[in-house]
Amino acid sequence: FTYAPGRHGSHAMDILRGFEGILQVDGYTGYDALAEPRRVGGKPLTLAYCWAHARRKLHDIYQKDSSEIAAEGLRRIAEIYKIETKIRGSSPHQRLAVRQEQSAPLDADFHQWLTLQRSRIPAKSRLGEKLGYIHRHWDGLQIFLTDGSVEMDTNPVENTIRPITLNRKNALFAGHDEGGHTWARMASLIETCKLNAVDPYAYLRATLTAIANRHPASRIDDLMPWAFQKQSS
Repeated sequence: FTYAPGRHGSHAMDILRGFEGILQVDGYTGYDALAEPRRVGGKPLTLAYCWAHARRKLHDIYQKDSSEIAAEGLRRIAEIYKIETKIRGSSPHQRLAVRQEQSAPLDADFHQWLTLQRSRIPAKSRLGEKLGYIHRHWDGLQIFLTDGSVEMDTNPVENTIRPITLNRKNALFAGHDEGGHTWARMASLIETCKLNAVDPYAYLRATLTAIANRHPASRIDDLMPWAFQKQSS
């Protein structure tokens, strides 16, 4: 986790300096500059957009208006998600093969349906705006069909950061920017412990004790979460 004093796209630019490849994101426009030819800090990134966010646009309309068109869009997206459920946990090579054989035709049909609906519905209507959102992000929504390592949505990451998001109001009391940076470092250590099946409390207690006992800086690697021996139960 990294602290920044705002959501401006320049912060993403700084954090990802030197990174090249595919970045999976939601539709926040602050990421757009990362895909531009003159991107600062590296080559233009490929932005893979999130189908869960696209689905959410239609779900919101269906909840408010009981729109049959939105319901049909949700049904079509659900058919693609059924395939993802079957191949979850498979290798990127296996996922790509199944996606190209089974998901790609459904995706192509969805695009034809989307184009037809957009030609019938006023662009400035509530439904028209939601369909326009999907249309604008269409290229990025196709990346999962050409790269088996890319997820269909950002849900795995959002599930990981949900505890951090729920704690957002508490984070407002970090005190100042340096407090925010410290908070981000601690959150990073805790989540890294979880990824390595280490009890965060036991790790932090042992690590802070070691530092207080003058653990040599030259052996800092010994204090990393993945080097901690006490596995959580």
